[in-house]
Amino acid sequence: MPQTRFVLKNALKLNLQMIVVINKLDKKAANIQRTLNRIDSLFLELAQTDQHLNFPVLYAIGKSGIVVSEPPSVLPQSGSVKPLLDLILKVIPAPQAETAQPFKLLVSALDYDHHLGQIVVGKIHQGTVIPGQTVIPVSNGEKTSTISQIMVNHGINRLPVSQASAGDIVMLAGIDQARIGSTIGSLGDSVALAAPQVAEPTLHLTLGPNTSSFAGREGQFVTSRQLEARLLRELKNNVGLRVEVKASGQFVVSGRGELHLSVLLETLRREGYEMEVGKPAAITRVVAGVTQEPIEELDIMVPTEHVGTINQELGKRSAGLVHLEPVNATETEFIYHLPTRALIGLRSVLLTLTQGTAVLNSQIIGYEPVGQSLPQLRQGALVAAVSGKAVEYGLRALKHHGDSFVVPGTEVYQGMIVGVNHTHKDIDINVCKEKNLTNHRTKSHQGITQLAPDLDFSLEQALDFIEKDELLEITPKSLRLRKKVLNPTYRHRPSPSTR
Repeated sequence: MPQTRFVLKNALKLNLQMIVVINKLDKKAANIQRTLNRIDSLFLELAQTDQHLNFPVLYAIGKSGIVVSEPPSVLPQSGSVKPLLDLILKVIPAPQAETAQPFKLLVSALDYDHHLGQIVVGKIHQGTVIPGQTVIPVSNGEKTSTISQIMVNHGINRLPVSQASAGDIVMLAGIDQARIGSTIGSLGDSVALAAPQVAEPTLHLTLGPNTSSFAGREGQFVTSRQLEARLLRELKNNVGLRVEVKASGQFVVSGRGELHLSVLLETLRREGYEMEVGKPAAITRVVAGVTQEPIEELDIMVPTEHVGTINQELGKRSAGLVHLEPVNATETEFIYHLPTRALIGLRSVLLTLTQGTAVLNSQIIGYEPVGQSLPQLRQGALVAAVSGKAVEYGLRALKHHGDSFVVPGTEVYQGMIVGVNHTHKDIDINVCKEKNLTNHRTKSHQGITQLAPDLDFSLEQALDFIEKDELLEITPKSLRLRKKVLNPTYRHRPSPSTR
């Protein structure tokens, strides 16, 4: 799996001692020898010295708490984890606690308490700390802080302590200026600890206050100033996030992938914020005059009957197949290299095509010159031509062109996307149109009926759906898709560059 490869690669860079535990021996499909072969291949790929190829192997049934040192011919029915604990004590070097040195701590997380304020979480690298001690952020030594309380974890609870020393993982209250990755030290200390390297963002999108015809109806926080304050607060804890404030009152929000940005938007939505966002785009960079884009390695695990589906969908996105291997009798693993922009929307598509059975993981592996543009994979949009309330008669007319996003009784506005066309062409359609009355028909049934929408998107799916000329309107109660230019007269005018 990509996460295993990523973690092992970074552990070997630090020259850490590995212990391999092969778990779930009790599974019907368990194959110890095949697993060992794949582990050997992984270490051969990532090892930086010959010493990294020497690692002990244990075998376990985790749910039963059983660990053994040799491959069992018959599954053990009893045992303990003592062989693993003994091996850890034998091969893993004990930490070197320098309690006599001045206090120093690397901040790994931040928390907040309504009574104590900001809480700094980290492991004490050296020295000892007590409540009332004066400390200073080493990277920003302008303001000192006094530690008001020291806490340690005990189970799921936090217990105050009177002292903590090197090696302890602690929570310190009273330090307001700290950030994740910064070093907290004693007065006069000017040497910071090495902060963990955080990968640069790969995707960005434009976020701003809602400007649709329904702006301000459903949100509690709707202004640009409120959005800016919330995004700046997010930067304190979300180390992979970047925010750029534009003169127009909008924000360019950059994150480490589609899921990262989707989680942020869903969090803001649940907190009562109302906003609109544009289509995510890959972050490029210019090196020696050449524009480069991020390239990712995509690992897909899928049931064998969906192999053709995976090949077909990835082929549309110009992905390069690097590795294909049957994992067992029922599953196959694919490894592809493809641009980050080709990954946008892929997860939702593959989960739909494989009935939710595909397992996807990706990681950035480098940058390459920008390749050929991708074809438009989405069909055209069906756009509301007038504002009003959708009725059954208008929606039945829509279904002749494509699939709907709304139901009878839904309020729509001009320029709002109410469905997806069967072709690649955008069509303006009147879903508020009622059946005309005549001398022979003096009554028309226009009540709300149980006409269900064909598609009901989640936030992540809606973000995947929009194109460059469209926006996603996000409120605590609704998700609406719309055109950037609502008025069809202005929207259909050719741009100056195409005249």
